Amino acid sequence: MTQDLPARMLRLLSLLQTRRAWTGAELADRLGVTLRTIRRDIDRLRTLGYPVDGTTGQAGGYRLAPGVDLPPLLLDDDEAVAIAVALRTATSGVAGIEETALRALAKLEQVLPVRLRHQVAALQAAAAPLPVPWSTGPVADPSTLATLAAACRDHEIVTFSYRRGSGEVGRRRVEPHALVAADPVWYLVAYDTEQEEWRLFRVDRLTDPAPTGHRVTPRELPAPDAAAYVATRLATAPARYTLQATVPADAATVRARTYSLPGRVHPVDEHTSTLDLAGDNPRRIAEQLLGIDLGPDETIEGTPGLAPHLEKLGQRLLRAARALVRPDEHGSGKAATDDRTNDNGAGGQ
Repeated sequence: MTQDLPARMLRLLSLLQTRRAWTGAELADRLGVTLRTIRRDIDRLRTLGYPVDGTTGQAGGYRLAPGVDLPPLLLDDDEAVAIAVALRTATSGVAGIEETALRALAKLEQVLPVRLRHQVAALQAAAAPLPVPWSTGPVADPSTLATLAAACRDHEIVTFSYRRGSGEVGRRRVEPHALVAADPVWYLVAYDTEQEEWRLFRVDRLTDPAPTGHRVTPRELPAPDAAAYVATRLATAPARYTLQATVPADAATVRARTYSLPGRVHPVDEHTSTLDLAGDNPRRIAEQLLGIDLGPDETIEGTPGLAPHLEKLGQRLLRAARALVRPDEHGSGKAATDDRTNDNGAGGQ
């Protein structure tokens, strides 16, 4: 049980700020106190001027009243450090996120207590993000993400304009469920009320999101969670090129070495798996193939049109390999293995 009354009150207020509503039982469980204590603490907050609404009945609970000026955001120690870490390591996927995150981190540091300010300052001094070319790609508008996130939280229907891969633009009306970041692309998982089916929308192709003010009961997602739904949809999406192979390795190893979605790797036994690759870019498929031994040729099937692309890429690698072992004027091989080179091809000490 939380005996320190001021600390408990701050923790209670912090919880009330994290979501729209809490039941008394949920708050009591989080704080390790009785329902009676929760009711007394809520009354104390009201006395201090905090607008806490309460409802009775089976679905009753507490929430901070909307549309009212609230005190500054309250964070406990772990939450403050977590936010600082997230801001300092903000990467691609959202337009302008790096600069915005650093400004927010500077403001956060100014209002932190001394005991946490030193931790965050040390983190800011020691952490240096490295922009890498493979992390670039489509970016989502931060205001669009914020609008969609609020709609997901409140189970509120939204409308927006959406541009399909073909370039066709149309208006959508959906029940938003969740946002999923598949670096660097953000996806909105939502139920399309006109098509009457679950859909996946790329946030970078989505504009003018508008909440309708109409809240609905959340539907059951046809997957364990939103991330699993996105992975399944991406794994089964149509593509220009496909390749299926039986691989002499367990499924976990194949997924790790080929960076494949779970839905594209299936175990046959403890030492064999099937690999199902698909994409519009043959180079991406080639990169995945380089991570694993494919086994006998007869285990490979796929789009015939992929073959010349793989052959062309293979010839480039072969020419590079031959150049490395071309004899020099002393008749020795040109290539030599540098023990300082790590697995990523970068020199180390």
